[in-house]
Amino acid sequence: MTPHSDEALYAKVSSAGPGAFWALGGPEGLQARSAASTDAASTDADADAVHDVAGLMPVLALWPVIGCLVDRGELSLHTPLTAHGPTTHQLLTRGAADGLPDLVPFVEGLCGAPVADCAAELVWRPLGMTRTATGPDGTLRAPLADLGRFLGHLLSPADHPVPRAWTAESLRIRTGELTPARGLLWHPGPYGVWSYGDGPSLWISPRHSRWAALVPGRGDAGSAALRTAFREAVFAGDAAEAAAVVRS
Repeated sequence: MTPHSDEALYAKVSSAGPGAFWALGGPEGLQARSAASTDAASTDADADAVHDVAGLMPVLALWPVIGCLVDRGELSLHTPLTAHGPTTHQLLTRGAADGLPDLVPFVEGLCGAPVADCAAELVWRPLGMTRTATGPDGTLRAPLADLGRFLGHLLSPADHPVPRAWTAESLRIRTGELTPARGLLWHPGPYGVWSYGDGPSLWISPRHSRWAALVPGRGDAGSAALRTAFREAVFAGDAAEAAAVVRS
């Protein structure tokens, strides 16, 4: 992004959520990020802080671990978890509250360890996400830089640690004509963007080779207006530029 667009993005996000942290980039790495938080309740808060991202545990841990298991032939998406139960595919295309409570213990049984430990071994450490971890209370915490490493990898040509085929299969509609439309855990949105999260949130657009991450400040954790403002600021310009090229 240009410095002017960086400033415009910061202004839009700050007006919707003044304490928010954000970052965006592509497969090559970070392109722009927020400055220090302006939240008066925050002390020593800066763009390198480690944030509570518990709401992202499914997409940062469970989803890539399942992809690794599928790639190794240790898990089939269309085999029921129990004799008459749902399949992994069905659970991943439901809402988090509906599908994940059954899926987490199943995956942990296959791995023989908590899903966060599996993710650390299979995904986080190979990607250099050295500051992403669960605390004593089980809360997942991570800095924006680590979120960027994860998302940048999903846009890159690298096939390890998260298999490219798994990412491609996940970022397409898997629910047919049903609504809401969903991929495998990820949700489709405007401008060819896929997202996950209602508090801390991630966006990825293979079409535009861009990713974005947002961690709301205190009091803004469930702000749909903040997420929408951020998404529009990051991705709407790319869509407009692409449309202009087509028209020309």
